[in-house]
Amino acid sequence: QVQLVESGGGLVQAGGSLRLSCTASVPLVSDNTVGWYRQPPGKQRELVAAIQGGGRTNYADSVKGRFTISRDNAKNTVYLQMNSLLPEDTAVYYCRLEVGMYDYWGQGTQVTVSS
Repeated sequence: QVQLVESGGGLVQAGGSLRLSCTASVPLVSDNTVGWYRQPPGKQRELVAAIQGGGRTNYADSVKGRFTISRDNAKNTVYLQMNSLLPEDTAVYYCRLEVGMYDYWGQGTQVTVSS
């Protein structure tokens, strides 16, 4: 059973920073893609950023230049560094691991940005 555990969420003022971590119970290998998604209150879940095994990344337009996704395969962990946070970044953040035709989700971590 693959498990993902997110951490690092919390309450921060606008303009502040947080770093989220997603640690997998299985090794992260070169063909794994890991993504960070978020679900604001009353809205659908959306992709924030993703990183492929080779290190290629993509970002939602709303976070480009502010968020950075990275991975440490030795620690089975993917990070999301979030800078210059805005109130509209408030959401539950989830990580997703794609392994072949399967995907796995973490339980989510709350990020609240106050104005």
